[in-house]
Amino acid sequence: MKKIFIVMIVAVFGLVSISASVHAADKGDKRKGKYAYRNVYKKCHETDPSVSLTPALSPDTKTMAQWQRVFDNKEFDQFGCKAVWDALSADDLENICSYLISGAADSPTPAKCK
Repeated sequence: MKKIFIVMIVAVFGLVSISASVHAADKGDKRKGKYAYRNVYKKCHETDPSVSLTPALSPDTKTMAQWQRVFDNKEFDQFGCKAVWDALSADDLENICSYLISGAADSPTPAKCK
């Protein structure tokens, strides 16, 4: 009886661990997002020198809900350089979204691009 109970407890903890890690993986990596966001503007500047190397919008420009809407609706026109944004992978977009949301105006730590 004790063995069955122990096996069931281990199985429950295993399932909880797996579901937590899968849920965490869906959010994106904000550190990679910051890097990807800056690289978008580097690529834009390389193709068109009139585009600034500084990102057009800083993370604290919008609230978390507004950033989520931008990425849910794929409204990337406001960033400029549409061709580069259209070429980004889903992972890059997810990471950039995570970065922008983590530094949003209503987040615990609002951030500005430097």
